[in-house]
Amino acid sequence: MAKEFSRTQRIGDQMQRELALLIQREVKDPRLGLVTITAVDVSRDLSHAKVFITVMGKDDDEGAVKANLRILNEAGGFLRMQLGKAMKLRTVPQLHFNYDASVRRGVELTSLIERAVAEDRKHSDDLGE
Repeated sequence: MAKEFSRTQRIGDQMQRELALLIQREVKDPRLGLVTITAVDVSRDLSHAKVFITVMGKDDDEGAVKANLRILNEAGGFLRMQLGKAMKLRTVPQLHFNYDASVRRGVELTSLIERAVAEDRKHSDDLGE
C-alpha cells in the first residue's frame, strides 16, 4: 500500500521544485553562486518554511555560503510573491533560508573512508610480502 504524505510535505515538495526554477531564472544577482535546494520544511500552519540549500562548486567556503544566504533571504519577499502566483495557495509561507551541510559532510566522510581503505591495503600489502 502506498505511503500517504501529509499536505505540508506535498506543499514543501512543490515549493522545492518551484523555488529551484525561480532562483535559477528570476534572481538576477551576479554574486549568487550555484545554489541547490535540498529540502523545504513547511510548518503545520503553513506560516513558515525552512528552505535548506547547498552551494556547489568552488564557492562552498563559509564566507560564500553566508553571502548566498544573505542574498536569498533578501530576495525572500520577491520569491514568496512569485511562489504565490505559481502555486495558487491562499497563504504563502515566510521563507527562511538555511545552509544544509550534509552534502559537504558526506564528501568528507567518503574521503576519510577511501583514505582508510587505501592505508589498509598498503598495510596488508606490506605484511604480505
